[in-house]
Amino acid sequence: MNKFGMNKPLIVIFTAICLDAVGIGLIFPILPRLLQDVTHTADIAVYVGTMTALYAAMQFVFAPMLGALSDTIGRRPVLLISLAGAAINYVIMAFAPSLLLLFVGRAIAGLTSANMSVASAYITDISPEDQRTRRFGLFNAMFGAGFIIGPVLGGLLGDYWLRLPFIAAAALNAANLLLALFVLPESRTLESRTPSRSKVNLATLNPLRPLQRIVSMKGLLPIVLVYFVFSAAGESYGTCWALWGFDTFGWNGFWIGLSLGAFGICQTVCQAFLPGPATRLLGERWSVMTGIAAAMSALLVMAFANQGWMIFAIMPIFTLVGIGNPAFQALATSKVAPDRQGELQGVLASTISLASIIAPLGFSSLYFLTRESWPGGIWLSVIALYAVAVPLVLMSTSSRAIGEAANA
Repeated sequence: MNKFGMNKPLIVIFTAICLDAVGIGLIFPILPRLLQDVTHTADIAVYVGTMTALYAAMQFVFAPMLGALSDTIGRRPVLLISLAGAAINYVIMAFAPSLLLLFVGRAIAGLTSANMSVASAYITDISPEDQRTRRFGLFNAMFGAGFIIGPVLGGLLGDYWLRLPFIAAAALNAANLLLALFVLPESRTLESRTPSRSKVNLATLNPLRPLQRIVSMKGLLPIVLVYFVFSAAGESYGTCWALWGFDTFGWNGFWIGLSLGAFGICQTVCQAFLPGPATRLLGERWSVMTGIAAAMSALLVMAFANQGWMIFAIMPIFTLVGIGNPAFQALATSKVAPDRQGELQGVLASTISLASIIAPLGFSSLYFLTRESWPGGIWLSVIALYAVAVPLVLMSTSSRAIGEAANA
């Protein structure tokens, strides 16, 4: 396939990834006000955590299913169905009059966003092994770009009308559905799918079955645990950022969205340009360790910050935590056969989602307890979680762990 032909499907996939992040990010600035609007109460911290956990629970169940299903029937039909579902979901969210329907809409959003595992497998299908680190870096960069657009769009439109961001998201997903329908080719040939296209093995759709296989592969287990811890730490921002910004600095929707957008800009630049050079200079282990140290330093500043400009000042340091993620993704994909890549990516997405079920409930409960006395104290708990990741990183990047993964 020529260079132009290779780039067209990548553009569609990266656009889908970006729009997934837009859909996730646009709700952050407006979620507290939206929940206050439908519940008629200001005590909504638990609702925020529960809604975030529900979104992740749907990803946990359906990411392995969609990944394994894409190994069987192909990546393209699964992506098309999930894009259509996302557009329909945002229409539901735009007009939901009750808390129950908001939860239903967020559950559908979690189901459709499980296509991230299929998008990862698609990239693996069309990428030579020596290009996977770079393309997974771009994958994460596009996700970061969505976090530039989503929160800012959500904050701006939400200040005008709380439901308007969802209408915009529905239109964007519908446009991407049309683009994928007419431009995106299938990445897997009929012969490479297993089982055959006409016989779907229902056992592969069990969300726990591929997870059990990865747990049994000892060399990959530390990597999966790192994904778990990093994802759990990352959930603190989606759960607590808007509440903390309002309580500490008096930010409205615009400033909450702008702060998250600034984070997205720094994250995008970091993910697009730094993972490759960092890995060559420092190696996988010390790239991740450097990122952890940067995140912990920034979180310490956030815990004690009393002026909003301080948060914007530390953004470049904060986003360095992402320089090791593409290296982890590439390492994992190199240890699994081509016909299991969809399953692997589904398991990694499922692992992240499992952490995302547990962490929002924990962080929202903890924030509720510390909100009156010290809102910034929540970030000390995130520092503690990153500290737990340090020995796991050392384990997963040791020569012994890599050797076990190769022999698994």
